[in-house]
Amino acid sequence: MRALLLQKGVELVERDFFQDRFSEDELRSLIDDTALTELFSWNSPSYKKLGLEREDLDDDHLISMMLEEPRLIRRPLTFVEGTLIIGSDENALGRAFP
Repeated sequence: MRALLLQKGVELVERDFFQDRFSEDELRSLIDDTALTELFSWNSPSYKKLGLEREDLDDDHLISMMLEEPRLIRRPLTFVEGTLIIGSDENALGRAFP
């Protein structure tokens, strides 16, 4: 994804949210109109070792877990002209930069 953005001449502003963690307000603003379940990394080993059932977790619990353990946030997070692209969806990125 990074290489594609650089090929398109996009100036990148990167943030290591393991070192510079999100605040609850920042995380909630990222979500905006995106379903929180899309931002949560359900396949993360960190989630799997918790042994929790997905249907037992509400949004507040998911946010709390992501704030405590950033590995539970799906990566990368990319903003393109105000639109959040979650994960490595190069097709979505290609639509943003034809």
